[in-house]
Amino acid sequence: MNSAPPNPVALSAVLITLNAGSQLEAALKSLRFCDDIVIVDSNSSDNTVEIATRHGARVVQQSWLGFGPQKQFAVTQARHDWVLCLDADERLSPELEHSIRAMMLQAGHGLLPKSIAGFDMPRCNYFLGRYLRHGEGYPDYSRRLFNRRLANWSDDAVHEKVELLPAGFHFEKLRGDLLHESAESLDSYLVKQNRYTSIQAQALAARGKWPSAGKMTLSPLVRFIKFYVARKGFLDGWPGLVHIAIGCFNRFIKYAKVRELMSKQREK
Repeated sequence: MNSAPPNPVALSAVLITLNAGSQLEAALKSLRFCDDIVIVDSNSSDNTVEIATRHGARVVQQSWLGFGPQKQFAVTQARHDWVLCLDADERLSPELEHSIRAMMLQAGHGLLPKSIAGFDMPRCNYFLGRYLRHGEGYPDYSRRLFNRRLANWSDDAVHEKVELLPAGFHFEKLRGDLLHESAESLDSYLVKQNRYTSIQAQALAARGKWPSAGKMTLSPLVRFIKFYVARKGFLDGWPGLVHIAIGCFNRFIKYAKVRELMSKQREK
């Protein structure tokens, strides 16, 4: 077990894992300033649990519930109401740790405005050997730090989000990057994206949302113009082009899958 850094913060860091042994250690090292780290694992068969235990994390086993429900379950296991949610392939930059420490110091002294439910942080994605700092890749604000009495994770099986519970509260932004350092290959990234579009398509089909041909063709085009041109994705070189192109294709294929599912339902 690693020794704790000086001045630990009364903050719960929560992560969900499944065979994350190759990525988890860097994430946990960046969270050593938190005095409570919770790992909710889905019966990993690699060394995920060993690494988590070595870094002083509490490990709770929970069969897979879907991204939103799994993360919300993890939040309920925290010791503190203020929770910081990370994925195993993410880690905090030193500047972001400093921002979080400063915020928690304010909260501990009652100086944080009571209307603040949580914070968004810029997420910087590492893709094909490069950090993407334009287009859809940055700042990619992610809501990861919040008071669980005022917010929770949605029930979405994929593309889950943090939602406010009571009215009259809001989120603010933190300085410093949340570094997303996925080491996956382009091939594995495409496999994951295919799985995500299938989950999204099933949700849309269940709601009876038949996509028009115009939506299928124009939505990817509008997305490309927005992220590659207007938001200067071209400055991220060929990794930026590939990242945005895949996102546009995902938009098209998601609607195509919806049509396929709904057509099959009508034939029954």
